[in-house]
Amino acid sequence: MDNILPAYKRVGDQRYRETSGLYYEDFNPGDTFEHRPGRTVLDTDNVWFTLLTLNIQQVHFDAAYAAKTEWKKLLVDSTFTLALLTGMSVRTVSAKVVANLGWDKVKASHPVFAGDTLYAESTVLHKRESRSRPTQGIVTVLTRGINQNGDEVMSFERTMLVYRRGHSPEEASNY
Repeated sequence: MDNILPAYKRVGDQRYRETSGLYYEDFNPGDTFEHRPGRTVLDTDNVWFTLLTLNIQQVHFDAAYAAKTEWKKLLVDSTFTLALLTGMSVRTVSAKVVANLGWDKVKASHPVFAGDTLYAESTVLHKRESRSRPTQGIVTVLTRGINQNGDEVMSFERTMLVYRRGHSPEEASNY
């Protein structure tokens, strides 16, 4: 069996600690990571998110209004979709992040409705060493959200500052 990206760290005799995320050195342009599990979007997710963010677009929380639109039902707030897909990718691509540097080229390519199950995948586009922070590197990934029917619902590029191996807070402690 190939010893690819480790998911556990030995912390004692027959004792292991689950780990998350990749170090800068683990990212290779062209690699694609499928993030699981998927997540079914609920009406509650959509309504709470729109209320929490003060998004007053009626198509997200007024069913009578939404019924008169081309969608005929509530449309999930696209910023919820962006947040969800970002969150789904954290375990792999940004659990060892120092900071998110930006989201670019965000495209909402297919509507999302309550009841849709979304899956995410991230492809490493490029990486480079940080010129000002020798213990960190910069990684850019393309993340795609795909629904249960295989339709791409959203895509975006995310650039992150990531710890190099041997320099993350978890390595500096017994956490």
